[in-house]
Amino acid sequence: MANPLLKIENLHARALPDDASASDDILTGLNLVVRPGETHAVMGPNGSGKSTLANVLLGSNEYELTQGEITFKDELINDMATDVRAKSGMFLAFQYPQEISGVSVLNFLRQALSARKGIEMSVLELRLLLMEWIEKLDIDEAFLDRYLNEGFSGGEKKRNEILQMAVLEPDIAILDETDSGLDIDALQTVANGIEQVKQERPELGVIAITHYQRLLNYLSPDHVHILSGGKIVASGGIELAEKLEKDGYESFI
Repeated sequence: MANPLLKIENLHARALPDDASASDDILTGLNLVVRPGETHAVMGPNGSGKSTLANVLLGSNEYELTQGEITFKDELINDMATDVRAKSGMFLAFQYPQEISGVSVLNFLRQALSARKGIEMSVLELRLLLMEWIEKLDIDEAFLDRYLNEGFSGGEKKRNEILQMAVLEPDIAILDETDSGLDIDALQTVANGIEQVKQERPELGVIAITHYQRLLNYLSPDHVHILSGGKIVASGGIELAEKLEKDGYESFI
């Protein structure tokens, strides 16, 4: 069995409130092991800690890890800065991607690729590299010259996140409710894009955080986990998601 790509042990974390007063832990003892090539679905109701998990894994300064350890590629990363985690091969697809006015999608990807891999590409070289993925993700070429996420539909924002994942070639991708706000056609396109990235990079680990089963109909996860009260309370295969669809989250609380 391959060594863990990502190992989370007894993870406790809390949000840092604006008034700097103490807040209760949102994650309360979460454990998870992701090996190369595995796709893990993490499901849970609102308030269960799903987005907190995504933000803590990427080292957001809006959260504090109060207990436990996160190990990535055999290195403890509890105190590692967000940009260092990204450069080392961690990728987060945001639930609500930010708009960046004045920066085109193409230039953003060019800068991100330079930071991630130290590769300096001309705009023309990068555009040629992107053509294959633009087609796979059903993106118009003019999309590359638009300002990042400005005026984008929900589907365009999520396609852009998957385009970034394809170009940056991370070792692990954390997808924070990638299905949020997508109609069925856009969801299928995005899910197919994720699967095509995995086909080209079979060692890629994926944590797909979602509220609904519908994304899993396309991703075919190796493992499904139910998050409740800040910890994983059940793990299994796709049959677990099917039980959830039938009985609801109440059966796991």
